[in-house]
This record gives sequence, structure tokens and C-alpha cells, in this order.
Amino acid sequence: MENMRNNLPEIDMEKLQIVLDTKERYLDGKLTLDEARAILRERVKTLRPYEIALAEQELKTFDEDECRKEDIQQMMELFQDVLDRSRPDLPEDHPIMCYLRENDEMRRLLKQVEELAQYPVIKNQWLELYDELHKFRLHLSRKQNQLYSILERKGFDRPTTTMWLLDDFIRDEIRDARRLLEEDKDDEFIAMQPTVVADVLDLMQKEETVLYPTSLAMIRPAEFEEMKSGDREIGFAWIHVGKEAPKADTPKETVPATAAAGFANELASLLGKYGFGGGNTPGALLEVATGQMTLEQINLVYKHMPVDFSYVDENEIVRFYTDTDHRVFPRSKNVIGRDVKNCHPRTSVHLVEEIIEKFRRGEQNEVDFWINKPGLFIYIYYVAVRDEEGRFRGVLEMMQDCTRIRSLEGSRTLLSWDKSNKAASKHGDDKPAEATPTAPAPAVEEESEYVSCSCMKGSSHAPAAPEVVPDTEEKVESCGCSGHSADAEITASTRLKDLLEHHPWLKGALAEINPAFKMLSSPLARIMIPKATVGMMSERSGMDLQSLIDAIKERIAEHK
Repeated sequence: MENMRNNLPEIDMEKLQIVLDTKERYLDGKLTLDEARAILRERVKTLRPYEIALAEQELKTFDEDECRKEDIQQMMELFQDVLDRSRPDLPEDHPIMCYLRENDEMRRLLKQVEELAQYPVIKNQWLELYDELHKFRLHLSRKQNQLYSILERKGFDRPTTTMWLLDDFIRDEIRDARRLLEEDKDDEFIAMQPTVVADVLDLMQKEETVLYPTSLAMIRPAEFEEMKSGDREIGFAWIHVGKEAPKADTPKETVPATAAAGFANELASLLGKYGFGGGNTPGALLEVATGQMTLEQINLVYKHMPVDFSYVDENEIVRFYTDTDHRVFPRSKNVIGRDVKNCHPRTSVHLVEEIIEKFRRGEQNEVDFWINKPGLFIYIYYVAVRDEEGRFRGVLEMMQDCTRIRSLEGSRTLLSWDKSNKAASKHGDDKPAEATPTAPAPAVEEESEYVSCSCMKGSSHAPAAPEVVPDTEEKVESCGCSGHSADAEITASTRLKDLLEHHPWLKGALAEINPAFKMLSSPLARIMIPKATVGMMSERSGMDLQSLIDAIKERIAEHK
């Protein structure tokens, strides 16, 4: 892992040692607050947030639960005379500004929690408020899969090893509070609200005081631009981020494009003549184990496989995953190049390590898990990858939605075209099945606990199956809509189910409108279909509501 200091301005490490020693003596009661502040004013003078982060990273013994235990208010009191706490001036679509905007919205919701807690419980009011609080998971998921990963590659892995635990603790605390509400345990629910508010505020202050300023100091503008596509794929909580971000600027060519292309082709031909690098030539055939394929063909094959693949090499680094439209769980490209152990909360890393070590030592070659819920069956299989000499070369994960496969009965031996090619056949031998429509999928939902992990997901959570898929106790409620006629007005409350029943082709068109809607093909999305509305789709995708409605209307008009 790269040294964190290489990605920061020059820092006086002796000053940081003074900061850390003063902080520890203050926390141990060896210094009063006034004494500690006086030392910092005299010997430190000014302190940048990233200097605190570096001190914790390099000068302090690791404690996996330190982030949760540390009192951020106490630290702010200690450092108030020396610490720069100014809010950055950034564009609204900057990844860090998106986190800050979400925090602003969360603070607004927490004020509603405090106000509502003063009155007798009206269940529907609280359920509506907790539906909004629940969206904070998207904020946490982006941090874990996007921000933590790039900081980790630059040598700052404390967010992955400590703050991730706090993220998950907050996520679970919000979930557990809602369960108390659903179980009509009003007294326990109300008693929990001050704790929920305090814990979420504590997390956000830790983010804004150290994490985000350190990120701005370490991550280059071009890298933030690259993060935007992954951020959009995961989604945002409450905020609108605008249209899809443009690709990061590429360096200007120092020679004319035609000359550069000519030289590249000549070089590729020369190397290919002697058996080197021919695969880089567009359309060049690559020698694979049992045939020849171009790189484009290989990528197309992976993209169309009905099984999701992830590959972790022998050094436990994530090297590859298939970017299919039907992906079971969301992934972000920032997972590539990460240590697989850092793709998971610390509480589940031991399962990942056990699988890899048993594969590495040759004690096991495969292991499988499955998630069995009403209307959903996900199968997850891990196999040790070994070369011809039997040496361990990594782990291959394969994941498939087998819900339809498990529903099949009888036999089908004659050709029959279902309208969707996905409807399950329940006919006898040699009897062609009649074409039946497939139930439409819902809008993108982030309910799966797997969204916080980016690879080898099944292994890390399989023993706790209820944590893996959307909470089935979350009741599905009808919006009361009596149906959606083909010519009905589309509003925020229009159900996606009704739209797709009248326009089945619209599911594919939605993915063209916004890449976030690729998750319409996700098997997990089916669970939430009765709740999905156009308004929810707007929120999940970050697309302006009216723009989404106009785009849907335009597609429908074109299809008539």
C-alpha cells in the first residue's frame, strides 16, 4: 500500500507527535482542557484536518472500534483554537459536496425526529419519517465503495478499518428503531430516538471534521471526476445531482492524431510479427484456452453471461467483475485493485479470510451459499483458481439469480418462444409452453445489506441471511392507485408497475434514459415492486422528477 504522506503536502511529523501526545494525556486525565489547549496554541499553532488523519494513521496503535468510541465533541473542544474547520467551496456535483449536501438534509430530518418525539406516537407519521432516514444507506454505501477505496489506495486505510464499523452501526441502529415502531413498542421506540439523533450527528461531524477535508487534500480533481460515474450508479440520498457527469478530460496529444495512430498501428504490427502484444490491436485475435477471440468478443461474452463473476487474485486483490445488466448486487469500478478484506466490514472479514486460506492451503476447493426468500433464490459459489501445476492463483465468485430455474416443472424439449424468454415453463414433456408475459421489475432499490460490500459478498454475510437481502418485515403498501391507463397523466405517485403493465417495452427504455435504471433487471428489485413510484425513481437515480416524466412520455409517444 502506498504511503499516505506521499499524497499530502509536506508535514511536520514532530508537530503531529505533540498533537497526539497532548490528546492522549488529556483523555487520560493528566491534563486539564485549558492546559491541553495552551500546549497546542504554543507548540502547534495551526492544525489541518488531514494532519490529524495522518497522526492517527501513522502514529497511533490500531483499534478497530476507535471511531465509534471517540467523542468528537470532546475533540472539537480540545482543538478549537488551532483546527481549521472551514467548509470547502465546491461545485454542487462535486463528490464531497454531495456528501455535505446529504448531511444537511439529514440534519433537517433529525430536527423533525426531535420535534415529533415530544408528542404521542402517530405511527404513520413516524413510518414516513423513517422511510426518509432509511435513504442514508446510499450515503454510507457511496463512502464505503467509492471514497474509502480511493483513500485506501493512497495509504489512508483508517476509514476502511474503523469508520466502516461506525457506518454499519448507524445503518443498523436506524433499522432497529424502525422495527420497534413496526412492532408497536412505542415506549422503547421513543426512548431510542435521542440516541439515534446523537449517533448520526456524531458520525456526520467526524466525516466533516476529518474525512472530507483529508479526502480533498489527497484526491486529485481528475480522480474526483472519475468517481462521479460510480457515485451515480450507487445513488444519492435526497439530493438531485443533475445530468450525468462528463468524462474526465484526457491529456492533449502532443502529436497529430493521425500520426499517433499510424505509429501505434505500425508498432502493433511489428510486435505482433514477433509474437508480442498483438492483442492490443483492434480486432486482433487472442489465443484463449480453446479457441481464438477478439477482446471485444471476450467482453461481450462476459457481459451476456447469466451468471455474475468476480475474480480475486492470489495476492487477495480484486481484479475483475462482470458488468452485466442483470447484476444481482450493485458494484462500483473502484473495487478494482482493492484488498478483498477491505471490501467488507471488519465484523465479516474473518469469513473472507477463512475461505481464502483454506483454498490457498489446498484444504478446500469450493464452497457455496444460497439466499432463499419468498419469490427469490440467489445462489453463490466460490471456487479456488489453480494453474496447471496446482498453484493457488485466486478465487472466482459466481452468483446467479435462480428464482426462475427453481420454479420450472416438467420438461420442455420443443422450441417455444416466450415473450420475455424468461417465463417459467410448467408444461409436460414435449408440450410447448404458451407465451406468458413476465412480471415487471421495480425501480432501483438499495435495500440489500450487500450494497456496502463490493466483492465476495455471499461469503461475508451468508451466515446471517436476513442481513443479506431486503428486510422482509418491511411491509409492502399499495399506493391506492386503481391502475394506469395508457393515456393517464404521469406524476410522482404513478406506480412503475402500472406503467410497465401497459408498456412492457419501457423497462429497457428506462435504462437508456438513466443508467441507474439498469437495476430494473436485478432480481432483488422485484421484492419492492408494489412500492416503486416515479417519484422514488427520481430520488434513487438523482434525475430531476420533471425531466424523468418528460423522458418517459417522450418514449411512450415514440412507441405509438
